[in-house]
Amino acid sequence: MAGAVPKSRRVSSIFRPGLFKDKVAIVTGGGTGIGKAITQELLHLGCKVMIASRNLERLEQAAEEMRSGIPQDSPAQIEHVECNIRKEQQVKTLISSTLAKFGKLDYLVNNGGGQFPGPAASFSLKGWNAVIETNLTGTFLCCREAYNQWMADHGGVILNIIADMWKGFPSMSHTGAARAGVDNLTKSLALEWAANGVRVNSVAPGSSIYSETAAANYGDMKIFEGAIPYIPAKRLGKTEEVSAAVCFLLSPAAAYISGETLKVDGAASLYRSLLNIPEHNKIPAFSWDIDETDPTKSKL
Repeated sequence: MAGAVPKSRRVSSIFRPGLFKDKVAIVTGGGTGIGKAITQELLHLGCKVMIASRNLERLEQAAEEMRSGIPQDSPAQIEHVECNIRKEQQVKTLISSTLAKFGKLDYLVNNGGGQFPGPAASFSLKGWNAVIETNLTGTFLCCREAYNQWMADHGGVILNIIADMWKGFPSMSHTGAARAGVDNLTKSLALEWAANGVRVNSVAPGSSIYSETAAANYGDMKIFEGAIPYIPAKRLGKTEEVSAAVCFLLSPAAAYISGETLKVDGAASLYRSLLNIPEHNKIPAFSWDIDETDPTKSKL
């Protein structure tokens, strides 16, 4: 049937039903990939969720699909707002619209972001700035507005989605730099806002978390299959495994956790790098043997 909304697949959770009843969350990038998995689990647990992204058509379709999967007796609700998190006024509107619709804001999940692969030397300033502004500045704007408009007076939980950039992020240096910035921002805000009852944490999914959206962005399944030898778990991760980590950190079970980053990567961040560096002799050692007849010269 043309124009029919696809039926949402069955969603489950390891957490108890109704865990987030009467709670309100914003999930940026909540219509695709990891963000969609987070939204679905929050809805399954009874949360009211506002999803946001800059692609209105895809956002509307995702919201309608997930709405169709909410049981009639569930307190869960889903709404959507078009928002480019790089635009300050649109972020302000996202927060104010959520408050106008649901009356409060308990959780902010900063999942929205974007990047493109390539060697650092090839990045234009425009491309570099676009990634930094989306992943770092956009996250900051969402945090600031959630705090200023609601959480400063009422408390809440902020969860930032970052990335596995602990050993650098070759071919993604722009997003590696931005996500490392968010990791530090998480720590800073956890300290600055603790007295206001705001917890701030991050979740760092491995680059091997498979979703149809990620596969479409990066070509095909081969990029994921090629990563498996570099993952101690010897398999790809699921978006649901990321959403479970997010829900834990949002929940009362994590009430004493703030300023931390939880890695969901099958221990890949402890293992080998995907980057293959060819054999070379471009970085020779310096000789500390000094020529006694001329101390300014080393014996090379």
